[in-house]
Amino acid sequence: MIQPVPGGATSNGGPSAASVKEQTKTADAARQFEALLIGQMLKSMRDSEGGWLGTGDDESSSSAMEYAQEMFAQSLAAGGGLGIGKLVMRGLEAPQKP
Repeated sequence: MIQPVPGGATSNGGPSAASVKEQTKTADAARQFEALLIGQMLKSMRDSEGGWLGTGDDESSSSAMEYAQEMFAQSLAAGGGLGIGKLVMRGLEAPQKP
């Protein structure tokens, strides 16, 4: 699971509320990005075969499969996924050079 890393500090040495909030938003965006990528991978696999396991899909089963793929991708990403979200977070946390 992608978790925010404490950043900016307050006078007592702890992270500031704004810093934690920003990092939480960034971690959530990275997780959503990974879920989107996983979902697209699943969709392209299903589309390339004309349906799962080579079976043709009708309209209702296609809608159900799209929803199932989306939920699976989100669940997978929430549990750590393929590590793409962590790489995105690491890249965003890298020091920015002027």
